Amino acid sequence: MKVLVIGGAGYIGSHVVKALMKEKHEVVVFDNLSSGMRENLFTQNAFIHGDILIQADLDAAFSQGFDAFVHLAAFKAAGESMLIPEKYSINNITGTLNILHAALAHNCKRMVFSSSAAIFGEPEYLPIDENHPKNPENYYGFTKLEIERIMEWYDRLKGLRYASLRYFNAAGYDIEGEITAKEQNPANLLPVIMEVASGMREKLQVFGTDYETRDGTCIRDYVHVWDLAIAHVKALDYITTEDKSLFVNLGSEVGLSVLEILDAAKKATGKEIPTDFVERRAGDPECLYAVSKKAKDLLGWKAQYSDAKTLVETTWKVYKK
Repeated sequence: MKVLVIGGAGYIGSHVVKALMKEKHEVVVFDNLSSGMRENLFTQNAFIHGDILIQADLDAAFSQGFDAFVHLAAFKAAGESMLIPEKYSINNITGTLNILHAALAHNCKRMVFSSSAAIFGEPEYLPIDENHPKNPENYYGFTKLEIERIMEWYDRLKGLRYASLRYFNAAGYDIEGEITAKEQNPANLLPVIMEVASGMREKLQVFGTDYETRDGTCIRDYVHVWDLAIAHVKALDYITTEDKSLFVNLGSEVGLSVLEILDAAKKATGKEIPTDFVERRAGDPECLYAVSKKAKDLLGWKAQYSDAKTLVETTWKVYKK
């Protein structure tokens, strides 16, 4: 198939592009390079420098004729979304509507959407499944949930077939070491640890060591970015062959604690990694992780590379350079 990957120069997007190419799809990348990087582009793919807030850019792109598209172009900083909600309204919601209108105008009716488990909010039970109540606690999560609702309506009214993939923390790097551009201004635990290990940052802060977990630190659901990339391809196959929409959680099903990630990083890097243990951060849930039974049943997907060792080692290969 000919697939337009919107946000394909980003961290997750570049891995999705590679996974699609491995399955012999023809891929075109659309990106404004606000967070994506040219280093993430593959020479065998056409690249369109465009913006999802400029309807003419999208119309020109979709006029080339595509069988499907992947949408990875949302802003994702939860904390920032609470301070500047209008930024997230415009980019995430308006931008998605722009994409949908351009796609449908050119009869492109298959969509894979990189959603978020932030749509669920504070867990009422663990692991989180697809039926868990949806009550986002930040505006970013709200925008992702609204996009899911819009897609449901467009399925009913316009014949859009979509796959919405919900996950918490993407981590790790290309198993084969081909994608090596670092994320810009990372806020997630693993790249922050790597910045300390590589001398880019002085210390790591660990927020809270008195949680009722196996080692006192928060537990989070880390899914290797290559596992996520594979899931995007499998989801596209599903909506194409089954001609029906899909929403699934993508999770490790067990989660990793902060100290487990830190210990794995010390082993992989051979470095001590200076750490300050500080008070809990307001609003941090004790545990967050999702179940993936539906993804396994419908897509034949499970996390294969999401153990602490693989997550850390593939990331360290990028940062130690």
